[in-house]
Amino acid sequence: MKQQSCMRDFAHYTILSVLGTLGVSCYILADTFFVSKGLGTNGLTALNLAIPVYNFIHGTGLMLGMGGATRFSVCKSQERTVEVDRVYTNTIYLALIFSGAFVMIGFFFSHQIAMHFGADSSVLEMTTTYLRWLLLFAPAFILNDVLLCFVRNDGSPQLPMIAQLIGSFANILLDYIFIFPMKMGIFGAIFATVLSPIISILIMLPHWGKKKSTFHFVKTRIRKYVIAQDLSLGFPSFIAQISSGIVMITFNTIILKLAGNTGVAAYGVVANISLVIVAVYTGIAQGIQPLVSTFYGVGNYRQTKAVLKYALITMHSVSMIAYLLIFVFAEPITAVFNSEDNLALQQISVMGLKLYFISIPFVGYNIILATFFTSIEKALPAHILSILRGLVLIIPMAFLLSALWKMTGVWLTYPITEFLIALLGFVIYKHKNKQKETATYEV
Repeated sequence: MKQQSCMRDFAHYTILSVLGTLGVSCYILADTFFVSKGLGTNGLTALNLAIPVYNFIHGTGLMLGMGGATRFSVCKSQERTVEVDRVYTNTIYLALIFSGAFVMIGFFFSHQIAMHFGADSSVLEMTTTYLRWLLLFAPAFILNDVLLCFVRNDGSPQLPMIAQLIGSFANILLDYIFIFPMKMGIFGAIFATVLSPIISILIMLPHWGKKKSTFHFVKTRIRKYVIAQDLSLGFPSFIAQISSGIVMITFNTIILKLAGNTGVAAYGVVANISLVIVAVYTGIAQGIQPLVSTFYGVGNYRQTKAVLKYALITMHSVSMIAYLLIFVFAEPITAVFNSEDNLALQQISVMGLKLYFISIPFVGYNIILATFFTSIEKALPAHILSILRGLVLIIPMAFLLSALWKMTGVWLTYPITEFLIALLGFVIYKHKNKQKETATYEV
């Protein structure tokens, strides 16, 4: 990649990556729309109570995929072909181990998880059904995430995008067929969702038949150093995803006490729109990762710096447009998911959309900065930012603000937390900038 092609490469990788991650977000958004139309407020509540588990599964897949693909890109740029195959094979080993754990949880603990998440008698059966099948098909989600990251980093960003989009469109079509003509209820929604990653994997299979494919599954033992690198470099991606799940669990618990099932359904509308926005930022971050890792691997720090700048400029532009659209169209957006014309649901959701999404420029900055640090094998700053925003700060902030301002406090928790983490990230970034005279990290 020559210097003059940096902008073109950025646009190429980022656009394809964003289209792909938007497709992934349609897994859940399509469920939300069709469940709200077919099963009403109770169905929407059950879906929202179960969704955090998807974040844990998807987060695990991204942790392994992003961690392994980062090492893959660096090794590939340094022409270490034996190490490339070791990294890929050990990543697959890890994917199978984690998949087995999720499947066992699905077999034995789905009912208990549904109850723990707050499902009452009116939604317990639907929540349990959704959780059980989501967990049983965790291997498909995790392997899909891993393969998407490796194929994208192998110089084929178009194929993962196509695989994700076709899988998502199939999910939308099957959602409609299973819920309405076939009247399969909540099982129809989850069955359509779990088929999507399987379709995506099948579409990517031809990549291994191409001569330019540079990673292969080989006979090798588990290498502890590869496992450690995968988990360390991918951990920020894991935290970024599970933080959404943890936030949803925490918010559901608080909102059930403040506004009951209707409040949880309203939060479901807000959270699922948030999935789409976060998907854009995740797409930008995943799009720059192969470029940043490759430039870093060959010591081209000027191009590394340029790619980061392009990403942040793009993110800020998207944030301004997205918030303007959400603020202006909050009422019709909510109405799409309010099939029963529930006035309380409408009012709570509209307020939530306008307050919750003040956070989006800070969310985008935090996601991109954490991925950037990971891409240049500086995992510690990414770990600090990811753990603080996903685990340490947001939970006490949610309880504090909800106690002070009720539902308004719930909606303001996310923007305040993300803003504080963005400030910390900027300070860490500037500190790193001073340490490196080449200004690799300059924004």
